[in-house]
Amino acid sequence: MGNQHQALLEAMEQQSISLAKAGMVCSLPARTSIVAAANPVGGHYNKAKTVSENLKMGSALLSRFDLVFILLDTPNEDHDHLLSEHVIAIRAGKQRTVSGATVTRMNSQDSNTSVLEAVSDKPLSERLKVVPGEKIDLIPHQLLRKYIGYARQYVYPRLSTEAAQILQDFYLELRKQSQRLNSSPITTRQLESLIRLTEARARLELREEATKEDAEDIVEVMKYR
Repeated sequence: MGNQHQALLEAMEQQSISLAKAGMVCSLPARTSIVAAANPVGGHYNKAKTVSENLKMGSALLSRFDLVFILLDTPNEDHDHLLSEHVIAIRAGKQRTVSGATVTRMNSQDSNTSVLEAVSDKPLSERLKVVPGEKIDLIPHQLLRKYIGYARQYVYPRLSTEAAQILQDFYLELRKQSQRLNSSPITTRQLESLIRLTEARARLELREEATKEDAEDIVEVMKYR
């Protein structure tokens, strides 16, 4: 593991960074969220190899991320058309806002109902889709930053019994799959990630309890990744 990976691992594992300079040794707090992106070795993802092998990243560091998504550049005419339109629009100074974060469905029965709050039997992926021509009310960046800051500081959801059961069942299922397929080991760290993500899902709506629906949304995200 390189020095950069080692420093990142310490920050994610210990929530601190150790410094040694000019004869002084100290440890600084580093409680922060980390979003990282990496390209596969050789510029092409080899499906015959593991994620760690493709990224030349140790499994210890990789396991510290709650979510890991593999984005493959698979040719798709519809997707390529939308992507090329988006890139051209940016270069022309006319960035399309339709691809931005969806907040409120203006053509819904209740204009104040969030997409995520709406009670529906549809999976999360269907609820988040933007219908062509649909009007979207976007939250200003400053308000969004304040909202997230407030939620992180004052809202601490607790798991409901139903949510805890769903997460436990999914974790046990992952354990069985890992043993059957002889893949990367599934440890309690993955269960802790499921709990954190479910609590974050409830915190998103300033709720004090993480419900069964929150857990189901997180399980869907974990299955997609």
